Amino acid sequence: MTTTAAPGEGTLARGADARPPGAWGLGLARGALEIKQFFRQREQVVFTFAFPVVFLFLFASIFHDAVQGTGITASQLYVPAMMASGIMSTSFQSLGVSIAVERDEKALRRLRGTPMPPAAYFLGKIWLVLVTGILETAVLLLVGTTLYGVDLPTDAVRWFHFAWIFVLGLTGCALLGIAISSVPRSAKSATSVVVLPFLVLQFVSGVYISVSTIPHWMLDIGALFPLKWLCQGLRGVFLPDSARVLEQAGSWEFGRIALVLAAWCAGGLVLCLLTFRWKDRRRG
Repeated sequence: MTTTAAPGEGTLARGADARPPGAWGLGLARGALEIKQFFRQREQVVFTFAFPVVFLFLFASIFHDAVQGTGITASQLYVPAMMASGIMSTSFQSLGVSIAVERDEKALRRLRGTPMPPAAYFLGKIWLVLVTGILETAVLLLVGTTLYGVDLPTDAVRWFHFAWIFVLGLTGCALLGIAISSVPRSAKSATSVVVLPFLVLQFVSGVYISVSTIPHWMLDIGALFPLKWLCQGLRGVFLPDSARVLEQAGSWEFGRIALVLAAWCAGGLVLCLLTFRWKDRRRG
């Protein structure tokens, strides 16, 4: 005997079986929203991508002589350093300032009150950082290869080194940016709190000044943070082996770079879990 379903019964059954999107799906949607919002702010886009390019042009134009005993010019030495700085700028600086502003404007409190899993918010930020980091690196690499004679790697090993250095460096700097976003007491102080240590790190990590001319005690301070190892790793990828003599240890130290950057990923995650706040501490 044939039975006929009651009107709407099939729809109700399908609705009961439907599941709400998980953290991963919501994270993708949140990431798309973050990226759209970023590119709608033209001033921010121009500043983010133009700042390291302008500094690369300035330093590479001022210091362009051949570096004795290395087979490279000072201009070429600046290219991987500025790439490392660009990676940290789009992750550490960007997240440190933007999350602090969102907290001060109570956007985080409103998001926390929605059914969206907290992980989706952070996944959205990760997608934003990944996209902007890739674009920033591509722009600087294009400038370096066309204007300053930096050669792209011709073997798979160096590209493999580039891949894990980029991923670990971007992740570690992003987690550090999320952690430091809890330090500013207001949106007005966020830029000063985040930019100042980033600026200091660029000087003691070999971005603006060659590591061969930086005092050892400054290099030791820089070695505690990921930027120094990002610079060293990218130099090892894009510069000839003859340039290793400029490094503090006289070698690229890829194994040590991997350990330090991985440690910062783990340590940065712990810092985020211990320090991140959804609400402004001044207002409870």
